[in-house]
Amino acid sequence: MPVHATVKIQSVNPSPASPQTIGQTISWTVTATDSHAGPLTFQFNVTPPGGQEEMVKDFNVGTFSSSTWTAQPFVWTPTGIEGTYQINVVAKNFGSGETASSTVNFEVNPLVTGSTPVAVQTANPLVALFSAPSCPQGSNMRVSFQRSGVKSSSSTSWMACHPPASMTFEVAGMYRSTTYTMFSQTQTGTNVVNGPSVSFTTGALAKTIPFPSYTTLVPPGATTDVNDKVILSDLGGTKVATDLSGRIVWYYYPPAPHADYIVRPLANSTFLLIAVGQAWTPLSEKSQLLHQVDLAGNLIKETNTGVIQQQLLAMGATDAQPCNTFPHPAPVGSACLSYFNHDMIQTLPNGYSAALANIERIFPAGTQGDTSGLPVDIIGNIIVVLDQNWQVVWYWDAFEHDGGGTQLDINRPATLGETCSSTQPDCQPMFLLGPGIAPLAHDWLHGNSLYYWAAPQNGGSQGDLIWSSRNQDWVMRIDYQDGAGTGNLVWRMGLDGDFTFNNLNSDRWPWFSHQHDADIALNGSGPLTVYDNGNTRRADLSSCGPSDCHSRGMALTFDESTMQVTPLLSVDLGVSSFAWGSAQLLDNNNYFFGTGYVHVNPTGVMTQLIEILPTPGTITGTQVLNIQGPGSYRAWRMTSMYTPPVP
Repeated sequence: MPVHATVKIQSVNPSPASPQTIGQTISWTVTATDSHAGPLTFQFNVTPPGGQEEMVKDFNVGTFSSSTWTAQPFVWTPTGIEGTYQINVVAKNFGSGETASSTVNFEVNPLVTGSTPVAVQTANPLVALFSAPSCPQGSNMRVSFQRSGVKSSSSTSWMACHPPASMTFEVAGMYRSTTYTMFSQTQTGTNVVNGPSVSFTTGALAKTIPFPSYTTLVPPGATTDVNDKVILSDLGGTKVATDLSGRIVWYYYPPAPHADYIVRPLANSTFLLIAVGQAWTPLSEKSQLLHQVDLAGNLIKETNTGVIQQQLLAMGATDAQPCNTFPHPAPVGSACLSYFNHDMIQTLPNGYSAALANIERIFPAGTQGDTSGLPVDIIGNIIVVLDQNWQVVWYWDAFEHDGGGTQLDINRPATLGETCSSTQPDCQPMFLLGPGIAPLAHDWLHGNSLYYWAAPQNGGSQGDLIWSSRNQDWVMRIDYQDGAGTGNLVWRMGLDGDFTFNNLNSDRWPWFSHQHDADIALNGSGPLTVYDNGNTRRADLSSCGPSDCHSRGMALTFDESTMQVTPLLSVDLGVSSFAWGSAQLLDNNNYFFGTGYVHVNPTGVMTQLIEILPTPGTITGTQVLNIQGPGSYRAWRMTSMYTPPVP
């Protein structure tokens, strides 16, 4: 460190100390000093043996006491290979721009020590850590596991051998308190060799965790897709995977306050979550973190609103200011990035990701018809594209495309006039509300899903983003072009948008409204699947009957040359869902819909997990599976915990 530096790392201490075996959780405590005013932030990077450094926990604010800054705990569980890991800590004051760093070696020993594999329990009683001796270079290994007395088996994904290091797998998709036989399978060319077997018994479900119960309304039958036999659901608190009878085979219960939610399962057996935790704004209990966790619940990667704001500001994004830096009342034009919400995807090229966040911006009095006579807080969206280390490389700010015409129109309010107050329970925090500002913020867009369209129908060679705006009743295509696009809207699909609807069955309201989970199936070559909550339809058709009032599952083809949408499926799901919901094309060409947020009494919420067999020659179908359980933000059908759905 140069003598003039004002940031200095004092200590980097792991507990327990090095060495430890694979699967052991280590908590790192870091302290530093800084002669400048805070906040001082800390970043944690990990380099595995023989590998490249990866950011694991990005810059986040520490705590200050007695002239010393202490980083938030860094909890690390190595589940890869044995050897010497390097833990690099960077302390940075973004105000002064000064940094300090320190790197510590940590030795990780193999879990398996002989020729016989080992299977031990992780922190999750339904997930085993299986470790086998090394296998030859150029070969692949996986783990096969089956219940005692049951002929059918399951398996993990294949993993490339990396001799001389051992091979370690997280094994998941098992029933509670059940004994399984596990063995490795090594594939060399077309030859597969089975290793020795070991026995593993899963644990019981913790009594302190609120697990759901399910009721089967329509059991699986001859036309049910039994290949997609796992249902993954996010229930707001506990996240569970069940079989087609509602029996739990996996769960994740996030740390207190248990409000994280899964937005996407990934092909590498990890999950993307929008998480609750401390960032750089005062309301640290809100959704200010992005997490990636593995099957055992171990943290793989984390970023937060504070460091995302700093990266966006460095790129010139004027609407991404920290929300706690404005005077009150905030002047017209003030804008800040407040929290992540609804969706994050990791299907962009090069392993890039895209995440949704909210922006608040103050507009002049009268905007969107506000009658308070005061400046108006309007809630918009920003989409941030992150590289493999979750550093911002591109962004899309809705307020930069609000001029009307073929873009968004700031004077087109939410279709149902949605607003939010600082005390409204179903709203996220409003940072810029207060005296001198209209008491109700206008929830203008409420974006709720993202999809990367790798093969646009216009023949373009670069992909665009498909974005769903609940409060505009539109699904929209953004000119992304793998980072080279303008960010302009290519089209807006929905009522009063750019397409016409081929109304095959003379529906009184054929379009979706307040929709969720808009994806284009079959890797972008199939229909657009979408869950039609139907809020605006119900409000408009004041005398609607059951077929008009219920939410619907939809699959739509669309032609960008004729700008016409034609329904393949528009099926009444039998319940009315205020919010949330899922839509998915299954492997056998049936459709799966999660009904999300259905009121069952003044305080209760339930969802139905429904599979639809389409009726040939019509746009409707028959329920061939229906499992009812607690309200679920999203749900997915998968063949196993290792095979997430392909959009």
